[in-house]
Amino acid sequence: MLSKLRYVVNNIGKRNYGKVGIVGVPFEKGQKKEGVARGPEAIRKAGLIKELEGLGLDVKDYGDITYEVNTTGSIDNMSHLSEVASCTKSLSEMVQKVLKDGRQVVTLGGDHSLGIGSIDGHVKAKEEVAVLWIDAHADLNTNKTSESGNVHGMPVALLTSELSDYWPHIPGMDWQQPMLSIRNIAYVGLRSVDRYEKLVIEKFGITAYGMEDVERYGIHDVIEMALNRIDPNGIKSLHVSFDIDSLDPLEAPCTGTPVRGGLSLREGIHIMEEMFRTNRLNAIDLVEVNPWIGDEHAVNLTVEAAIHIIQAGLGYIRRGLKVPKGITDMPLQTFR
Repeated sequence: MLSKLRYVVNNIGKRNYGKVGIVGVPFEKGQKKEGVARGPEAIRKAGLIKELEGLGLDVKDYGDITYEVNTTGSIDNMSHLSEVASCTKSLSEMVQKVLKDGRQVVTLGGDHSLGIGSIDGHVKAKEEVAVLWIDAHADLNTNKTSESGNVHGMPVALLTSELSDYWPHIPGMDWQQPMLSIRNIAYVGLRSVDRYEKLVIEKFGITAYGMEDVERYGIHDVIEMALNRIDPNGIKSLHVSFDIDSLDPLEAPCTGTPVRGGLSLREGIHIMEEMFRTNRLNAIDLVEVNPWIGDEHAVNLTVEAAIHIIQAGLGYIRRGLKVPKGITDMPLQTFR
C-alpha cells in the first residue's frame, strides 16, 4: 500500500502529452541590437527543460543551429542577407527533422527573422499549416518598403505566396519558396504597424487583431475568431510564432523593439493554453528575448515570461495539474 501510494504521489501532475524537441537559434543578424543571440542560453539556464519535463513531456534538446555562410550575394536594403539565408536554411532543415522524429518543435530565438526557417520547415513537413503570429509588429515589409533594412521585419512577406511578386530574386534564398497562403496567417497583438503593412493587410484581407480588438472582444474571443478564420475546419497543423514584444514592456522589458500598451502575461498565457487545447499545435517560436537589455531583475522578468508562454503551449494548466485517477478515493490523512 505504501509503495503504491508513494508511486501515485510522486507522479501527480506528470501527464505525458508527448514529445518535444528544443532548437536554439542564437542569431541576431536580422536586426541591429546585440544580445538577442543570447536568448536561447538565458532561457535554458532559467530551467526550461526541467519545467517541461515536470509536465511529463519527453524533451530532447537538439542544441543550437549552426551554419556556414555559403553565398556572398546581396540586394538593396536587406542587411546581413547571406547570414540570414544560411541560418534560416539550416533551421528549416532542423525543424523538418524534429517534426519527422514525432516531436513538437520549440524554437528559441534569436530575432524574429528565424520565423522564415521555422515556418518553412513546418510547411515542408506538414503541408497544411496555419500560423498565429503574436507580435506588436506585422513584419510584412519588403526590401523596398522597410525603413531599416532589418530582415526581422520582413519574414511574413517572405513566407507568403501572395506577396512573392513583390520581391526581386534573393541570392541564397532559392531553397525557400513561398508556400504559405496569407489566408493561413492571423496576427494578434498588433500596435505598431507601418503604413505599407497596413495597406497590405487591408488589400489582402489578412486576419489581424490589434490591441484595440483585444480590449473590445477579450483575448479568448479573439483567439477563437482568429482560428475560425485561418483554420475553419480544424484540420491544419498549427504554428505559433510568439514575439516577446507582443507583451507589454512592464511584463517583458528586455526586448529590442518594445511598444507600450501590449498584452498582459495572463493574456499571452491564455493564447497558448487555447492553442494547446486544439491538440494540433506542432510548433512554437519564442523570439526577441534580449538579456543584454535591462538589469538583472528585468532580464529575469522577461525570461520567466518566456518560459510561462512555452509551458502553457505545451500543457501547463494554471488551475492545477490533473490528479491521477484513483487518488481522490484515498482519505486525506493518508498523505500526512
